[in-house]
Parts: sequence; C-alpha cells; structure tokens
Amino acid sequence: MIRLLIVDDHAILRKGLIEILTRDLPGVVCGEAENAETLLIQVRSHDWDLVVLDITMPGRSGLDALRDLKRLRPKLRVLILSMHSEDQYGRLVLKAGASGYMNKESAPQDLIGAIRKILGGGRYVSANLAERLAFDSLDDSDRPLHETLSSREFEILRMITEGKPAGRIAEELHLSVTTVSTHRAHILEKMRMTTTSELMHYGLSNHLAS
Repeated sequence: MIRLLIVDDHAILRKGLIEILTRDLPGVVCGEAENAETLLIQVRSHDWDLVVLDITMPGRSGLDALRDLKRLRPKLRVLILSMHSEDQYGRLVLKAGASGYMNKESAPQDLIGAIRKILGGGRYVSANLAERLAFDSLDDSDRPLHETLSSREFEILRMITEGKPAGRIAEELHLSVTTVSTHRAHILEKMRMTTTSELMHYGLSNHLAS
C-alpha cells in the first residue's frame, strides 16, 4: 500500500488529484490537508510515503511547511506541486529538501511518473530545470540574485514584494519583528540593495509575488 498526503487549500483540486492517483497508482491510499497546520497534524498522526505539497496557501506557505516537515520527518519524501514556475521556486525547494518540483499545468501522466520516480528513491525535475541545475554547478555568475538567499530569506522577500509590513510577516511566519528585520538586512546585503523599495521592484520584476 502507498500512502500519499495531498496538501492544497483548494478542495476541488485535492479531489481531482485523488481521483487521478487512485485510478493510476494501484494500491494507493490518499489523505488530505488544506493548510500547513493540518499537514503537520497529519504527519504527526500517520505514516506517509509521500507528501504532495502546494506552495501558496492561506497562512503559512508550503515553503515554510517544508522546513518543518524536514525537521519532523527528515526522510519523508515531498513533491512540490505549484502554480509558480520552476524558475521561481525549483532550486529553492530542492535545496530545502524537496524530492521534486512540478507545475500544476503538467499532464497527469507526468505527475504519476514523478511520484513513481520519487517513491523509487529518485528525484524529479523537468528537463529544463535539470539543465539549469547542471549549469549552476559549473557557474554561479548568471544565477538570479534571489537564488543566493536561504529559503527563509526568499519567503520574506516574497512577502515584502506583496507589500506586507514587518509585523504582518512576523505574524504569518511565527517570528519576532526583530528577526524579520534581521532577515531583511541580510537580504539587502546579499542582493546588494539598500531599500525596501528596491526589493519590491526586484520582486515584482521577477514575478515573485503570489
């Protein structure tokens, strides 16, 4: 039996995924979670072989939840299934411990193939992302500035791009305002910028907002 946990805030999408997975993966059993909090409850309460996780959800994001997942269950495999392009998040989620990244526009058979590969012990990335990762290992000079950030720093940059003040960011990420301000200072330093306005302009230009 294969146990999969589907994490997405859209109930219709969860039901559609479960229909596809139970049809094409013999012996699969699927659970559901609509946000990061429910996800962590499910992971603490049950054993799962794979989590299929969205990034953009109300409250804590999937990227934030991924960090908690890897601390709680380091060996648990996670496939990120997101509306965001792999150029935005692909490398970041792999660095954070995900076993694969896939866009929601992918064909159902590609999703099944990705899940089979990950359950078999491999990692899944598209041919385009695999090529970019290969080039990254040879030369970091052409990488976008935001890919020099840690996953936490990137999440804060994304929220800054959305116009959220430090207090709101701190509340959503369960951090202190001081910690958020410290992360912001590190982001500015790494990206060679001096103001929040520059960060927002960069984020909007690179489509980092949800």
